[in-house]
Amino acid sequence: MADLTPLDLFKQALTGTARALAREPEVEVAWSADKPTQSGKNMRVPLPGRDLPAEQAREARGFADSYALRLRHHDEGMHSRGAPPEPIARACYDALEQVRYEALGTTRYAGIRANLDAAVEMRTRGDPITRAEAAKDVPLPSALSLMLREALTGEEVPERARAGVDMVREEVLSRIGGDLDGLADKLGDQKAFQSVALDMLRNLDLTLPDAPEDADDGGDEEEGEAPEEDESGDEQNEGEAEPQAAEAAGEMAEGEEGEGETDAEGEQDMSEGEASDDGEEGMQPVRPNRPWTEEPENFDYRAFTEKFDEVVEADELCDLEELDRLRTYLDSQLAGLQGIVTRLANRLQRRLMAQQNRSWDFDQEEGMLDAARLTRVVVSPGHALSYKVERDTEFKDTVVTLLIDNSGSMRGRPISIAAISADILARTLERCGVKTEILGFTTRAWKGGQSREAWLADGRPASPGRLNDLRHIIYKQADEPWRRARRNLGLMMREGLLKENIDGEALLWAHDRLLRRPEDRRILMVISDGAPVDDSTLSVNAAGYLESHLRRVIAWIEKQSPVQLAAIGIGHDVTRYYRRSVTIMDVEQLGGTIIEQLAGLFEVEN
Repeated sequence: MADLTPLDLFKQALTGTARALAREPEVEVAWSADKPTQSGKNMRVPLPGRDLPAEQAREARGFADSYALRLRHHDEGMHSRGAPPEPIARACYDALEQVRYEALGTTRYAGIRANLDAAVEMRTRGDPITRAEAAKDVPLPSALSLMLREALTGEEVPERARAGVDMVREEVLSRIGGDLDGLADKLGDQKAFQSVALDMLRNLDLTLPDAPEDADDGGDEEEGEAPEEDESGDEQNEGEAEPQAAEAAGEMAEGEEGEGETDAEGEQDMSEGEASDDGEEGMQPVRPNRPWTEEPENFDYRAFTEKFDEVVEADELCDLEELDRLRTYLDSQLAGLQGIVTRLANRLQRRLMAQQNRSWDFDQEEGMLDAARLTRVVVSPGHALSYKVERDTEFKDTVVTLLIDNSGSMRGRPISIAAISADILARTLERCGVKTEILGFTTRAWKGGQSREAWLADGRPASPGRLNDLRHIIYKQADEPWRRARRNLGLMMREGLLKENIDGEALLWAHDRLLRRPEDRRILMVISDGAPVDDSTLSVNAAGYLESHLRRVIAWIEKQSPVQLAAIGIGHDVTRYYRRSVTIMDVEQLGGTIIEQLAGLFEVEN
């Protein structure tokens, strides 16, 4: 316990509380540097500051409590079967259900009331309801959920959302009548609550009686493409049906690949992966970091087809004008970090340079006078062996490859930290005379892309292997100076770039590039936030297919390859994959973390 930080102890307490509240011993809690999410029994809650500010700690507790209450009091199958098909109605339906199970916690467990209030405040801060200037701008799911929360728990609407709720309160209450009171009577009965909620949505003209599939969307309050969430499986709606569901419904980007087919033989229907969102903005794979079991014997990894894979230079994915804009945005993130850059460069440079000239040959005929032999010089001035010569320690010519996870779960703060890390490392290593290559990996499409289409056209053969189109990105060549490649790093800030991630093949690609280099020492550093995720592949292959391949690749590199491998986890512990790895939660931790990792790798091997 002595080695645990206050943040580690807090995480342990959160996990224990969530398990007790959910009555699920396998619940796992992890930190999120971006939007909090839940996937089954795996929760990602907001990361508080290192000194655990009280308000941030309450927010983390609030999300953990909400997710635990969902596991205990929410039946996803029942919820999905009754869900209306219209997007705004579905968003309202999801938001009302979240209020129900959170209200159960608020009314039954006095200790978590303040925690849930803090989570609601945090969710509301980013909700469009806080920016509404007229009734037509108010997202109805948010307004309904806050009004229902007020009726069920007595908690006032958060101040920042009060004006928005007041714009629509009178109209809503005039149309739903006593439905709010009816919901209050049925908190503990999900089915009965669901029935009253659907009546409320019909009274608001958001859905038609019996919710026929060809019903017109009566919710003119917001435009929105359908999230198509009717068949969400065990993923537990990673966005968690929060009051911001209206934003999800109203601002969802158009889908890239429209496949809606389900896999006849797949144990996990593809509709599970497509349920929550069909557009790029909504697609955010969650890294489950589940406990690992033994790998299957005779494991055979393959790709269904490699015809649609691509290795592409960063500037080919974006015009120069947009790259300049994105780089400017990244520079704004770096603005307050110049001191860190300078300190990191100086400290690392001292560590590396110290290895080059630190050995001496003593008792030499000539050279520099050895201070330890001064007594000998005085007593026996004619003695010839009183000098020392500095000997150059061989410092191997070195190349470092930074392989950056460009997956959807890295969106937001994590990818900013990764891009900043790459920028700082490239500049620092260049100052130290070490060549650096920067690579990224993702997929070309969500849900399988052209590879999946080819598989469907081929009759859906069983166990097809990897079923998505790889996109491997070269941000900076090893022989390219940083000043020429710096603009390319801004591409990581581009919306729509980050999709899914197949880590094992990306590692092999980066490793193969390193083996072709002439340098004596080759170092591969992976910057990632957890496990490989590709819904299309995982839905039609054995469980753990991608993770098992990643582990095999890592084991082979670490045990047999001349390439030295290390990893930096962003917001997630990657030590269960990589023998040499560390985790950072924010860029402020970058300096010391990277110095120790790189300096250890650069140490001269005995």
